[in-house]
Amino acid sequence: MAHGPAKGLSRWLFTTNHKDIGTMYLWFSFLMFFVGGMFALVIRAELFQPGLQIVEPEFFNQMTTLHGLIMVFGAVMPAFVGLANWMIPMMVGAPDMALPRMNNWSFWILPFAFTALISTLFMEGGAPNFGWTFYAPLSTTYAPPSVTLFIFSVHIMGASSIMGAINIIATILNMRAPGMTLMKMPLFVWTWLITAYLLIAVMPVLAGVVTMMLMDIHFGTSFFNAAGGGDPVLFQHVFWFFGHPEVYIMILPAFGIVSAIIPTFARKPLFGYSSMVYATASIAFLSFIVWAHHMFTVGMPLASELIFMYATMLIAVPTGVKVFNWVTTMWKGSMTFETPMLFSIAFVILFTIGGFSGLMLAIAPADFQYHDTYFVVAHFHYVLVPGAIFSITAAVYYWLPKWSGRMYDETMGKVHFWIAFIGLNVTFFPMHFSGLAGMPRRIPDYNPLWADWNMISSVGAFLFGAAQVLFLYIVIRTIVSGRPATDQVWEGAEGLEWTVASPAPYHTFSTPPEVR
Repeated sequence: MAHGPAKGLSRWLFTTNHKDIGTMYLWFSFLMFFVGGMFALVIRAELFQPGLQIVEPEFFNQMTTLHGLIMVFGAVMPAFVGLANWMIPMMVGAPDMALPRMNNWSFWILPFAFTALISTLFMEGGAPNFGWTFYAPLSTTYAPPSVTLFIFSVHIMGASSIMGAINIIATILNMRAPGMTLMKMPLFVWTWLITAYLLIAVMPVLAGVVTMMLMDIHFGTSFFNAAGGGDPVLFQHVFWFFGHPEVYIMILPAFGIVSAIIPTFARKPLFGYSSMVYATASIAFLSFIVWAHHMFTVGMPLASELIFMYATMLIAVPTGVKVFNWVTTMWKGSMTFETPMLFSIAFVILFTIGGFSGLMLAIAPADFQYHDTYFVVAHFHYVLVPGAIFSITAAVYYWLPKWSGRMYDETMGKVHFWIAFIGLNVTFFPMHFSGLAGMPRRIPDYNPLWADWNMISSVGAFLFGAAQVLFLYIVIRTIVSGRPATDQVWEGAEGLEWTVASPAPYHTFSTPPEVR
């Protein structure tokens, strides 16, 4: 006999229900998104004009480091895990996640990890100041004392990710409803299955590299210390062997979300389902053999540069297949432009721009010019903000009525979209120009030559920040006083999750549904 939710605080502390845990993941990532966003606004405020305005260079470096770490590990990844927790059991017809207690544990260690990370701001010597990639020897020989706490928090985040990934794989492989074969699964389930394998493969590599750092700092080893016979470039190899698959971990679930939303509002089935699955798997495989394209400037042999250059360009093929399939799904469809669809179309266009600048960076001789300039910052923000953030936002608008039983205000959703869309492009597009003109990354002061583009970027950043405050208001207002949503919610939406009531009941499937 399934029980309803407990009352009060104990419901959230001890819950093993996938919907409660998904909700906590989503609210936690929203909070981290705002914290990381505030750190970004400190950076953009300082860069509004040349000269040192509001923060010291040391604090500026701490902001760039924490902004990157919190956005990657605190905002994007927990948001995708929250969506997975909410939707995967409903999509595959499972009563819950396969390992519900571990699910609770994998969430509840996260707030402690990020409290530890953010608390380094108040330590002697300040927070980590070596960028989100924490290259040695900056992060070992020359690091502030807080680096030890940073390493501890990274270990906790990694443990959380591995537990979440194991849970998702176990659920998808063992708990699908009768009749749901692998090639009948929704693409969101497929992309998360592949992402979960990526997580299990690369998170131990991250654990290894921060453990090597810990040994260098406290136990007299010389993994990365040239004076002791070590190699600082080894750090980059190990880090990027984790870091490059990591950036695909942050985009593959987005492909799944967009592949659910576009067919709904085009009122057509997704074009090329099996090619989408193969393309996702190809991207995941290729992500393991391109890591050194982040390192063209370290002095690799020419043969290595060529291998990594061609392998990187190869990733454009399965990615192009996906973009082609989304566009073809929309082609001659009966399209309407509700908020989730607007965010998804913006995703396809802007993610493609980010992909093109990535192809430019893949060309080794060109990368010598672009490396460590704002062109790189423009590239990865065009991939991650419209890629990860816009897809998560689209998912919230798309599924919130199913979660809460209430419909958001469509006009306000569209206003949020346009402010975010304009703010994003005003912020990051000019960075291509300042980067090509030679402006280096991670610096608080710069040549007046780049002043105009920086001023425009800073204005855009505050506009984008304002859009997210509006988003928070829309979500809260929907939950508190939105008009009741129908069970189907969206005309044209297909899948098991739309067969249950809105709001989705606390226990969805007590008996497995039949999939036809």
